[in-house]
Amino acid sequence: QVQLVESGGGLVQVGGSLRLSCAASGSIFSINLMGWYRQTPGKQRELVAAITSGGETNYAASLRGRFTISRDSAKNTVHLQMNSLKPEDTAVYYCKFVPGKYDSGSYYYYHEDGYWGQGTQVTVSS
Repeated sequence: QVQLVESGGGLVQVGGSLRLSCAASGSIFSINLMGWYRQTPGKQRELVAAITSGGETNYAASLRGRFTISRDSAKNTVHLQMNSLKPEDTAVYYCKFVPGKYDSGSYYYYHEDGYWGQGTQVTVSS
């Protein structure tokens, strides 16, 4: 089991910044992926950004350049720096921990076995 504790959400004005953090504890696989997703009412949860234990990153194309994901592997913590926030960034942001493995020269991540945080609300007001 992996437990995730998120922090940093809140209310911010248009153009402002927020930094979300997510700390993982428990049965941490050394090879893993941690990411942030977001969801608004009536819509599917969507990827914001993800980072592997090796430091590779992946961003939603529309958010690249405004959002930056980073991690402190020693603390099993991932951060999401969100700049130039827009009203459409308003959502509940969820942290996800995905276990992985290295096998025969490739990395594999088991999203179906991932763990979710409880979510943190981000509201961007105009």
